[in-house]
Amino acid sequence: MSKKYAFLFPGQGAQAPGMVKDIAESFAAAKKVIDDISSITGLDMAKLLWESTPEDLARSDNSQIAITAASLATMAALKEKGIEPSSAMGFSLGEFPALYAAGVLSFEDVIKVVRQRGIIMQKVCEEIAARNEGHAPGMTAVLGLTPDQVKALVEPIEDAYAANMNSLKQTVVSGTFDALAEVEKKAAEAGARRAVRLKVAGPFHSPLMQDAAVEFEKFLADITFNDPKINLFSNVTGGKVIDGDQAKKAAVLHLTHPVLWTDEEACLADVIKAGDEWSVLEVGPGKVLSGLWGQTEFGATLAAVPVNTAEGVSAL
Repeated sequence: MSKKYAFLFPGQGAQAPGMVKDIAESFAAAKKVIDDISSITGLDMAKLLWESTPEDLARSDNSQIAITAASLATMAALKEKGIEPSSAMGFSLGEFPALYAAGVLSFEDVIKVVRQRGIIMQKVCEEIAARNEGHAPGMTAVLGLTPDQVKALVEPIEDAYAANMNSLKQTVVSGTFDALAEVEKKAAEAGARRAVRLKVAGPFHSPLMQDAAVEFEKFLADITFNDPKINLFSNVTGGKVIDGDQAKKAAVLHLTHPVLWTDEEACLADVIKAGDEWSVLEVGPGKVLSGLWGQTEFGATLAAVPVNTAEGVSAL
């Protein structure tokens, strides 16, 4: 029985200066990915990935293309070793590398789409900040309360929305600066273990991003979305992606709808239970998704492995 692999791709917040530098130096296929993305975007990706300040890298127009480059470079290094996915899903931004991994988007198209998505979202986030006396919108992770508790907590707070269903004990809220301050106060009063402001540039996966969704839909009009060639799971539905048309519609809804990550994890677990030998790999910077997978019932018996260094790739 041959081993199968499920790839999990991280989203914004996973970025860090210097990410995947050792992978690009150790695997020719990874270095080629970085160079090809530079050619497509006109950006110096090596400089962006390895010489940016944390503040510059946190901007949506920088972080989205940088994290995607890091994830695709890592995937190329894995392919160089003969490791390819049979299932793929990505958290928030990570859904776009997953679309590429599943054959839904071509390499050139996924780079163009992610680059434009980041530019559009950064612009809308700056517009929201301008309307709020320069205070940037963002996201806060509430730890220690159930998703239903968080939803009830934010419902009366204007411009605050439960956005990412990370686990049974962690829900991320999107909102304006003032709304998030109120959420953090209410969460403490409700007994939350912590409320942590995230390193992201905007109130993603909420109605506050509607202007971005409208503009992004126009950009996607001429982009071809193919049917997935492997199991692919959707943040928007929490289930399997059926075809390219559904994937394209979800790419737009993605900006304003919550990330149903716990539902996706359950769907992946059902696929894994089918009897094959599986490994779950977090492909790209960080290890957040491995931690969330470990909080699931199934993750207790099959751990997810973060793959974000040359040593990690070589160890597989």
